[in-house]
Amino acid sequence: MHMGSLGPPLGPGGRGDGSHGGGFDRDEQQGRGEHKQRGGGKGSKGDHSSRDGRGSGAGRRGGEREKEGAASHDEGIAHFSARFQNLEDVGGQLMSIAQDQNGCRFLQRKFDEGGAAAIAAVFPELLQHATELMMDPFGNYLVQKLLDRCSEEQRLDVLKRVCDKGQIIEVALNTHGTRAVQKLIETLTSREQRSLVISALGPGVVSLIKDLNGNHVVQRCLQRLGPDDSQFVYDAAARHCVEISTHRHGCCVMQRCIDFASSQQKTELVAEIAKHALQLSQDAFGNYVVQYVLDIGQAEPSRAIMTMLVGHYAELSMQKFSSNVVEKCLKLGGLDPERQVIIGEVLASPLLPRLLQDSYGNYVVQSALAISNGQLHQDLVDAIKPFLPSLRGTPHGKRILQKINGKV
Repeated sequence: MHMGSLGPPLGPGGRGDGSHGGGFDRDEQQGRGEHKQRGGGKGSKGDHSSRDGRGSGAGRRGGEREKEGAASHDEGIAHFSARFQNLEDVGGQLMSIAQDQNGCRFLQRKFDEGGAAAIAAVFPELLQHATELMMDPFGNYLVQKLLDRCSEEQRLDVLKRVCDKGQIIEVALNTHGTRAVQKLIETLTSREQRSLVISALGPGVVSLIKDLNGNHVVQRCLQRLGPDDSQFVYDAAARHCVEISTHRHGCCVMQRCIDFASSQQKTELVAEIAKHALQLSQDAFGNYVVQYVLDIGQAEPSRAIMTMLVGHYAELSMQKFSSNVVEKCLKLGGLDPERQVIIGEVLASPLLPRLLQDSYGNYVVQSALAISNGQLHQDLVDAIKPFLPSLRGTPHGKRILQKINGKV
């Protein structure tokens, strides 16, 4: 069969049902957008109330509640200020004070006002309980304040304490501890400090990547440590590519790995993803990683992915997740021979009648019709023609007919 030419790649979008053409991040954005829309509806009602005089009272009451809350906090801090004239008086009671909301605020204020002297007064006791405080709902804020204001020597002491026996991994997995560990990573300044963190996080990096809290610590490493010091993350990502890419949180970390990688790291990681493209494309989360690589727009990794999918395009087109990947491949520019292979497989497949009526496959057929030209397009139309009568009675079929009629 003579292969015709292909038209220019299509832009994003496509599916009217909203289930196709979007990546993981876009789905999350849509979710946020819906939330905002619902909030907007409430807001518009509030605006209406304010215009007819009912909203202004509510606004005043809200402002009054805020003032009352601020006054209550000030009173709470004042209570601790009255009890402890000097931070030296806190000795032996630091934990109970730091684990109290107002007590923690009192200590933070003292750190701001007293600087190095204030920190020195409580540092030995704080260091002794650093790990526990980092995982406390209030204490973690005190540790974060400490890391912002302490000396390099004190920061190193905290690091040694938290990294001892791998405690930093337990802290990073904790809802409150993850914030303190991220702050720790943000404030690293010396080679010794970085080496301590890298050595301590390395053994648990896969667990961290797959954890609701821990994955943010790994992402902060990628952002702050730089490619060379983040090599331990890239080593794990390559070794456990499928395990990480097919995980809800792992797929996001894998995308961030690509974003922050050096040229060499990106080449090696993308090659590993391409090697597993067939499996990943069919996974609820892995397909987003494959699409992310395709979106980079580099010919070699895209060609490597498409090569791994050859012989499976018809079956992949009828699956919810992999059909996204097939459409993405069809819309790539500069890879006409590879795109021709996809269309050739689709039109020659015994599954074509099912593809035309399939809730996912029909979109792949529509994309193939839209990007093909010349003899290839005609071959595809000819393959579809025997099924035209059955297409006229279904929504999917009507869209395909529109694509055919629009280009004839």
